[in-house]
Amino acid sequence: MDLEAISGAATVALASTIIFLLIAKTWSAVSRTIGSTPSFSDRIMHEAAQRFRDELDRLAQSKAIYLSGALVFAVLFVAAYVLQAQHLFTGYPSWQLYGQLGFLTLVGVYAAYRLVKTALAQHQVRFQHDADVAIGHQLQQLSASGTRVFHDVATSAGVVDHVIIGQKGLYAINVVARRCSRPTHVRLRENHIEFANDMVDLPIVGLSAKAARLQKEFRQLLGHKVRVRSVIAIPGWEIGEQSNDQHLLVNERTIAMLSGWNDNTDHLMNEDVNLLHQELTARCART
Repeated sequence: MDLEAISGAATVALASTIIFLLIAKTWSAVSRTIGSTPSFSDRIMHEAAQRFRDELDRLAQSKAIYLSGALVFAVLFVAAYVLQAQHLFTGYPSWQLYGQLGFLTLVGVYAAYRLVKTALAQHQVRFQHDADVAIGHQLQQLSASGTRVFHDVATSAGVVDHVIIGQKGLYAINVVARRCSRPTHVRLRENHIEFANDMVDLPIVGLSAKAARLQKEFRQLLGHKVRVRSVIAIPGWEIGEQSNDQHLLVNERTIAMLSGWNDNTDHLMNEDVNLLHQELTARCART
């Protein structure tokens, strides 16, 4: 293959691929916008890890578009070379052809980078999704008469993964997803989470802020003081020492113990519970 043949075939293939990607990306954005609201949206609630599920769908579409673009480029490159697209660059100096090839190489490297980045993001979001679902499914077993579990509850300080509302109290459960190769202990030390064999601790300031904001919003809604207890769930890790009594550290196997973490001051009237149920039902509807 000579330089003119490669440059001609690659240019035709790249131009066509860019047009294909623009059309595919535009259609993907339009379809997400049009199909973002499900039927009976006022009756469909957020499921456990709903936002991660939505993000996985978006990443899967993006990865499919990039892979399809690579296939389109390969097919069109071969077709253009067979059809002698080198005539497009007949008579051009070699330095221009080399410059064209350099540009095409940069575009290819960037496309590969985007594809790898998307694949890695999909891998991480899938892990977060699985961790959130594991906790959410365990929480469903705690549901009783007058007690409900809500998922992906939005507040002005961020999204609370799960919220339990019942007569015995209110709980904000935030999930921390971190990989571990084997069962390893995790500890709650004052204002940070300490992972065994890990030099980097995780601050819990953001988690505390979300629980505190939810408590403030509930207080404004009910017109009197209420307490929202903060629970931090870390699936896959063994729970060790806890030196901060403002939070309860659990995993997917010990999360049932939160039902006993309350006192008489946490109890609510039936009217308060019903009002909070109505509020979060409206807030968590998939509109």
